[in-house]
Amino acid sequence: MSEEAAPDPALSRLTAALGALPKRGLPPVEAWNPPSCGEIDIRIAADGTWHHNGSPIRREKLVRLFSTILRREADGRTVLVTPAECLAITVDDAPFLAVEMAVEGEGEGRSIAFRTNVDDLVQLDAGHSLRFEQDPEGGLKPYLHVRRGLWALVTRALTYDLVDLAEEREIDGQPWLGIAAGGQFHRIAPAGPA
Repeated sequence: MSEEAAPDPALSRLTAALGALPKRGLPPVEAWNPPSCGEIDIRIAADGTWHHNGSPIRREKLVRLFSTILRREADGRTVLVTPAECLAITVDDAPFLAVEMAVEGEGEGRSIAFRTNVDDLVQLDAGHSLRFEQDPEGGLKPYLHVRRGLWALVTRALTYDLVDLAEEREIDGQPWLGIAAGGQFHRIAPAGPA
C-alpha cells in the first residue's frame, strides 16, 4: 500500500473556498496538433478581462472553458487549440491573474497556494514557480507559472503580501531577496548594491 502525501493546507483552504464548483481535468492540448487556422479576435486584457470583437465576454463559464484550451506555442504565440483547429489570440500581459493567496507555515515548510481569475488552483513549488520582472515605473511585477508555459500576473495587493514574506539569503556568494515556499527559494532580486 503506497502512502499518499498529506494535502497541502493552503491549497485545501482555497479548494474549500471554491465550494461546489465541478472539478474537471484539463484537456490534453499538448497532444493536439491541428493546423493553424489563423487568428481570432479574442484579446485578454492586462486586467484579465477577455474580449471578443472589442467587447468584454461577460459569460464567466465561457471564459473558463476557453482558458482550459489555451496553449503557448514555441514561437511565443498564445493559441486556443482543439483537436480540429488552432487559433492565435492576443494577450496584453499574461493570460491569467493570481487573485487570491493562502499561506500556511513558515520558512522551508511554508506552503503558498494561489487561485487565478479562472479558478485554477496553483501551489507554489518547483513546477509552479514565481518570476519577478521590473515594470516601466521601476516596481516589481511577479508572475506565477500556472501550466504549459502560461503565467498569471500576481495582483498588486498579493504582491504586497508576497513582499512581506521575503527574506534575504546568500546564493553562490551573492545576497538575494526571495521567498521560501514549496521546498524552493523563489528569488525576487539581488539584495546587495547594484
